[in-house]
Amino acid sequence: MIFDPVLLFITIVFALIGGIVSSVLRSKFAKYSATPNAMGLSGKEIAERMLADHGIYDVQVVSVPGQLTDHYNPMNRTVNLSPEVYHGRSVAAAAVAAHECGHAVQHYTGYAWLQMRSKMVPIVNFSAKALQFVYLALFILGASAQLFDKALLAIIVLQSAITLFSLITLPVEVDASRRALAWLNNTGMIQGIGAKQAREALTWAALTYFVAALASLAQLLYFILLFLGRRDD
Repeated sequence: MIFDPVLLFITIVFALIGGIVSSVLRSKFAKYSATPNAMGLSGKEIAERMLADHGIYDVQVVSVPGQLTDHYNPMNRTVNLSPEVYHGRSVAAAAVAAHECGHAVQHYTGYAWLQMRSKMVPIVNFSAKALQFVYLALFILGASAQLFDKALLAIIVLQSAITLFSLITLPVEVDASRRALAWLNNTGMIQGIGAKQAREALTWAALTYFVAALASLAQLLYFILLFLGRRDD
């Protein structure tokens, strides 16, 4: 099963699609990093202003190494921005900084989808590690037909948790971008062509999550169909 051609095909197809989307996203970010935002503020300054406008004063904006490593950490209440975004004064920097602050606003307002996603993090971490263990055990030890069916059922359960997490992530990311764009436009941080570029950049960023969710769902459906097919034999 590990080297099943159908599963391999699914993996390769979505890997290629994901690679294309990520490549376009990086290209868009690089392009829009050359367009200054209307206020000439850095990503750090924009993030701090958006947080303040929403009455959030206990979230720290910090710089983290890497490219497109931006994220919000609800555990220590930090908005983590890559150097290009933290110091950048472009439309791209404004869009990314505001998007991550959108997650902070979700946390502050008790956004239900974010709460569900946060509660699932330890379950998904366990599922991902357990899934690797099951694959490795099947590869090394092999299995009888009965044991193989039990392993396949375990894979379905573990993959279901990962897929559910991927699906829940979608509304979280889309809503964060919606909040970001609304605030950026209402405050005049982005104007004219900058507003269009910010929307496009965040749309491509969201597409990476859609592709990941579709890939996870396709794998889950494959395992379910394989399991049902074996039961019919």
